[in-house]
Amino acid sequence: MRQNPEGSLKSRRSVHVLKAERPDRMEEACGVFAVLAGEQPVANLAYFGLYALQHRGQESAGIAVFNEGKVRLHKDMGLVSQVFDQDVLARMPGDLAIGHNRYSTTGSSRVCNAQPVVLMTRLGAFALAHNGNLVNARELRELVDDGQAEFTSTTDSELIAFAVQQAVDRGLDWSDAIEAALKLCRGAFSLAIGTPDGLFAVRDGHGIRPLVFGTLGDPATGHWVVSSETCGLEIIGARYVDDVQPGELVRFELGSAEPQRRRWSEEPNRLCVFEMIYFARPDSQFFGESLYSYRQRIGRTLARESCVEADLVIGVPDSGIPAAIGFSQESGIPYGDGLIKNRYVGRTFIQPTQAMREAGIRVKLNPLPDVLAGKRLIVIDDSIVRGTTSRKLVVALRDAGATEVHMRISSPPVTHPCFYGIDTDTQDQLIAAQMTLEQIKDHLKVDSLAYLSKEGMLEAAKAESGHFCSACFDGQYPIPMDQTLLSSKLMMEPAGIAATS
Repeated sequence: MRQNPEGSLKSRRSVHVLKAERPDRMEEACGVFAVLAGEQPVANLAYFGLYALQHRGQESAGIAVFNEGKVRLHKDMGLVSQVFDQDVLARMPGDLAIGHNRYSTTGSSRVCNAQPVVLMTRLGAFALAHNGNLVNARELRELVDDGQAEFTSTTDSELIAFAVQQAVDRGLDWSDAIEAALKLCRGAFSLAIGTPDGLFAVRDGHGIRPLVFGTLGDPATGHWVVSSETCGLEIIGARYVDDVQPGELVRFELGSAEPQRRRWSEEPNRLCVFEMIYFARPDSQFFGESLYSYRQRIGRTLARESCVEADLVIGVPDSGIPAAIGFSQESGIPYGDGLIKNRYVGRTFIQPTQAMREAGIRVKLNPLPDVLAGKRLIVIDDSIVRGTTSRKLVVALRDAGATEVHMRISSPPVTHPCFYGIDTDTQDQLIAAQMTLEQIKDHLKVDSLAYLSKEGMLEAAKAESGHFCSACFDGQYPIPMDQTLLSSKLMMEPAGIAATS
């Protein structure tokens, strides 16, 4: 079976990104971006779109560009700015670009697993970028492994691409082939797919991962942009038009002022609530407002639920800051910047040694003693997943002179792993699944600890936002899954647990 087209650029290096100690927060899967525009530097535009979406994945980056029936692909390990330079982008002219930032959830962190995935069909080459995670990847591999498929990665994204390829080669057109492939998939998937006949954007039936589209320049020109978040549109001056709706397949043609939209699935909406709390950038728009506004509201709610006497409210940069400001506004306790973040720290290839970590090296956050000394602090963070870095942070704050440290978390306790595109550990590594609130407080060595209630989290969202997936807080999984996944990630649950809708 035909695989990657000839002429694709090869990776410049094949190094593994060494992972430092895992942070006390969820880690996102991927960002997707696509631009369809005539006489525009689509590779450069995709570069900037991925740059805006860098927070969604820092392990690898890639762009595939369509030009006169050929596809040129460049992908590698590292940040967008490490993978691409102007010389590379100059060699990628065309009118359609598909881009991807990756954080691995299915498949290891290797260059062969970087995206986009590019395959050949009877109708020409296509490129696919995927944000999310399938829960039936093993089943799908069996379906697409016809004895001729040449698998080059260990990702579920490649399996989706093979399903599309085989549907096209059976005689279907692009729209029908993509829909046929989607009906074989279970899980979370927001996709951008580039083909010789145009650009396609897809969300799974529940809409677990976000995906939006907009126009570049005059809408009449039919120049289209697809992005995981609105911040990807804004960085290149594109105008937001709409979300790709849950269960929707949208086709964009160059020069067409209106996309072709069809529903391929009807399921209850279940947007991941952690997109609202942490994952998406605070300037991205969800439900008609920036997430900064939502995060301020949950901070206000948190203050109403669990305020305590203190001298200063501080947020853990960057995601804890909007909630900390809201907490301060509601409680009347002054807000201050007590922690400084090194904003140039990404997923570095050089990690501190264990001895350096034990000596207290502070790579990402540094406290301000002159601000914190003698103060009773309320520290706002978006989540605690494992409890490791949070504990070190509390020690650093006390070393800086804080007399009391009260930790407040702007989400409920994370008690269950995610199967839909977030890299969470098995349940035995989730601190809230293993300890009571009092035990976590003692483990972190804080004077008090409180989490936002699930009710407060949901009520702070706008009414029209509908339903969310909050399985990481309550174990109510909207998509049934393979029992091997449950047994591996829910090993600490009582016998007989089942996925529920």
